[in-house]
Amino acid sequence: MDILQAIGNTSLTRLRRIAPADGAAIFAKLEWENPTGSMKDRMAKAVLSRAEENGRLAPGGTVVEYTGGSTGTSLAFVCAAKGYRIRIVTSDAFSAEKRDHMTALGAELTLVPSEGGLTTRLLILDMIETARALSREPHTYWTDQLNNHDSIAGYYPLGEEIWNQTEGQIDAFVHCVGTAASLRGVATVLKRHKPTIEIVAVEPAESSVLLGGSPGPHKIEGVGIGYTPPLWDPALVDRIVPVATADAKEMTRRLAREEALFAGTSSGANVVAALGVAARLGPGAKVVTLMADSGLKYLSTDVYRRP
Repeated sequence: MDILQAIGNTSLTRLRRIAPADGAAIFAKLEWENPTGSMKDRMAKAVLSRAEENGRLAPGGTVVEYTGGSTGTSLAFVCAAKGYRIRIVTSDAFSAEKRDHMTALGAELTLVPSEGGLTTRLLILDMIETARALSREPHTYWTDQLNNHDSIAGYYPLGEEIWNQTEGQIDAFVHCVGTAASLRGVATVLKRHKPTIEIVAVEPAESSVLLGGSPGPHKIEGVGIGYTPPLWDPALVDRIVPVATADAKEMTRRLAREEALFAGTSSGANVVAALGVAARLGPGAKVVTLMADSGLKYLSTDVYRRP
């Protein structure tokens, strides 16, 4: 089997202890079962395959991207499988494990310094401009994840998996917004199957720009870029929930201790928001969210250190 065929078909499990008995059932899709431990494998495969099909990426070419780490790791994984050179622009704002993983898969890293290890709008823009400069070199394909519509289709299979695994018995889908591609891809599929399903977007409370707030620094890696992502489609979203970094981190630790779900900080934010949705919808309803990536990517951070 080609290693790329290992992407997708991840497990769906029910939260047993954290979800209260008097609310809706909450199910988590274990996206860390993908080869690099992240849901981003789905978009990396889709984006690079499409670029090959239409000639933007040719044999012997180089792939360039700006990333907090998970997208870069997934792109490096697909490039290693397909034989492409990859250059990644990232930052010390993101975990050392992610940088090490990208390097292990053959990525060449360019680091952009952050403000005290925080994700800010300025950092994202600086990373984008650095990648733009690299992309001007010959035989280079810039995936440009924030503007790449091919990434949305990479998440259509995830939406189908959720629909099939719940046998169509799903009332709400809850997920954090980074590029917005994963939320949009899944929501497109689920809304097609069931127009009344509630789609809930999650963003850092410290940078709640989707709700009209001001951008600010936060520490929920991979989400909350500080401005409305170009792929954001408000027509697909029914509700936006802000979650504070501290609450996301605490829930991430609780998931590991109480549910044996070892995930990253955005997954904790997903569950914080899902609990509110479950309380509102009440018994008999079903809420699905994502364990977007593995906790193994965050062991060098303060997420799993007891305060």
